[in-house]
Amino acid sequence: MKFLTTIRFDPSDAQVFELAADEGEWAVSGAFAFAALAPEALTGKTRQAFANGFLSLDSFGHSTFTSVTGITDADRDRITDRLADHFVAHYGAPDRAAARPAAEEEVAYIADLCAGLPIGKVVAVSREIDDAGQLREAFRTIDKPTSCAEGGAWQIVEAET
Repeated sequence: MKFLTTIRFDPSDAQVFELAADEGEWAVSGAFAFAALAPEALTGKTRQAFANGFLSLDSFGHSTFTSVTGITDADRDRITDRLADHFVAHYGAPDRAAARPAAEEEVAYIADLCAGLPIGKVVAVSREIDDAGQLREAFRTIDKPTSCAEGGAWQIVEAET
């Protein structure tokens, strides 16, 4: 089974989001966090999280990019419970049992998104509110860049003495 984890190519997430996710946190779309907000409330860092942020399931911070990785059944159960608890604490669900079906749906959505993607594929999200007032979400994949060391930006040569 596959799922998304947060990644960082640079420190910009710490500047553009109210709370930036650390690298390696499990992540869901998080669009539910904006469902009840009026479009005029989407300003500043909230707007950035709405437009391009995944919601992490450890810190509940945001990340611009995620990467497809493997997930165990135990980790999937743990993050589903964590998300259900978040729904209780922040969205008015009466208890974990009542919130768990919604959390399972969010987790399944991301697992389905990842099912056909290779491990390591980078995924980004973009959201907007259309003319009818509906939240629209689109995902795109990006080839993960190699690091400078892997890409051959540096070359070791023997110095003449």
